[in-house]
Amino acid sequence: MRILILGATGRVGSVITSLALNDGHEVTALVREAGKIQSHDRLNILQGDACDESDVGRAAEGADVVFSALNTDGTTTLSDSMPIIINVMREAGIRRIVTIGTAGILQSRTEPELLRYQSGESKRRSTRAAEEHRRVYELLKASDLDWTIVCPTYLPDGERLGRFRSERDYLPEGGTEISVPDTAEFAYGQIGDRRYIGARVGLAY
Repeated sequence: MRILILGATGRVGSVITSLALNDGHEVTALVREAGKIQSHDRLNILQGDACDESDVGRAAEGADVVFSALNTDGTTTLSDSMPIIINVMREAGIRRIVTIGTAGILQSRTEPELLRYQSGESKRRSTRAAEEHRRVYELLKASDLDWTIVCPTYLPDGERLGRFRSERDYLPEGGTEISVPDTAEFAYGQIGDRRYIGARVGLAY
C-alpha cells in the first residue's frame, strides 16, 4: 500500500511512519524540513508545505490513503491545509483519510449539544487549538471522503501498552490519558478498520 503522511516529523506522525515502513508499505512524507526525518529505502521524502496545493498534489500521486498528523503550532495550518488536502484527494481519486484530532472536539456527555471544549468538561483555558480541530472536523464532515478523526485525550509521550479504549464521538468514560505510541498504533490500525468511517473516535486508557 502507498501511504501519504503529513506531519511525519511530529510525535504521533513519526511513530505512524515507522509502523507503516515496518509493515512493508511505501510511504511518502511531505515535510517542511527534510533533515528532520531519517531516510529509508521505502520512504519518499518530499520537502514542501501542506498549505501549498501543488506540493500536496505532488506528494499524493499514487497514494492509497492519507494520514494527517499535523499539529496546530499556534497557527491556522490545520484549517488552511484541510480544504487543499480534500481537493487533492478528490482529484486523485483517494478515498481514505485518517487524521489526529483532540478530545475537545468530541461530544460532551454532560451537555450533549456541545463539544467537550465548549462545555464544563474541558479544563483548558485556551480553546484556540480545539477550534482549529473543529474546523477540520466540519470540513471533513461536509466532504464525501472516508474519513476518521482519532481524538486522544491527554497525550504524554509514555510507553506502548498495546491496549486502549475507543468510542465513537465520545471520550471513553473515566479516560484521562493515552500515550503517543498507543495513539499512533490505533490510528495506523484504521487503515484496515472501517468501524469508524465518518466518525470522531475518542481514545483513552
